[in-house]
Amino acid sequence: MKSLTEQISTATEDSRKKELEIRELEKQMTSVQPTIDGINAILTCFGFQGFSVAKTANGSNYKLIRADGSEAHQTLSEGERTFVTFLYFYHLLKGSDSESGVTNDRIIVFDDPVSSLDSDILFIVSSLIKELFDEVRAGTGHIKQVFVLTHNVYFHKEVTFNPNRRGEAMKEETFWIIRKPSLVTKVEKHLSNPINTSYELLWSEVRNPDRSNLTIQNTLRRILENYFKILGGVDPDEITGKFEGKEKMICKSLFSWVNDGSHYVQDDLYVTINSSTVESYLKVFRAIFDKQGHFAHYEMMMGDALVESVHD
Repeated sequence: MKSLTEQISTATEDSRKKELEIRELEKQMTSVQPTIDGINAILTCFGFQGFSVAKTANGSNYKLIRADGSEAHQTLSEGERTFVTFLYFYHLLKGSDSESGVTNDRIIVFDDPVSSLDSDILFIVSSLIKELFDEVRAGTGHIKQVFVLTHNVYFHKEVTFNPNRRGEAMKEETFWIIRKPSLVTKVEKHLSNPINTSYELLWSEVRNPDRSNLTIQNTLRRILENYFKILGGVDPDEITGKFEGKEKMICKSLFSWVNDGSHYVQDDLYVTINSSTVESYLKVFRAIFDKQGHFAHYEMMMGDALVESVHD
């Protein structure tokens, strides 16, 4: 009986010591210096020289400094503010902002983390998020699931690149597109990565039967801009001259980028945006490729969504 009591007492004492060790480790994880060292190591690793993180005089807070030692918080660009916020959040994922909860399991959501970032910083952010993917796959940390939401096609391509993926999505990942064609948001699951290039994404909007009536004109313009600028030697007046009446007006509207280099939804506010108007735009859009001798490209990009019609 005495021996059992001693064993319990010894085990209790060992447990208390382990709790103290865990608490000390948590203090290290939640102190300022490890985060400073971690963020600066990332900045150095990627060759980023815009700013670095340092400890304030009281030793318990952070400050941002330029290469010459001057404080940077007053001169940070919007992109730099977004970047440093991401870096702090990223390191918070590894630990905690309190002396408890460091070992809690986590589900992480990144909501469009690359707004206002230049291409170099965007690459850093995508690389760091992909490291979290690897951690989840390996089951080596406390992050159990990661959601990434974005409007940026380039960032999507960077963060989803995986040389081991063959066509369909891998077993541990899923791809979704959120659409709002009217007042109802729809979430569509895809068996494979639905985004290839920004050009392909524009065509996917044209193919989608639930396309937005509000933005389809702008989508059609951007496709024409991308395609015909690559071909070069585009004479919009010549193309417009192949149409008459209302179709001519629509064609001219679709080629407005040639004149002003920009196009917005407001450009079409004089037209009542409804299903009938959208069909008129789609008809002229198709006819442009047909009349210019590039209907094969239209057929290829529309794929199964192509609706056969009688050509002039």
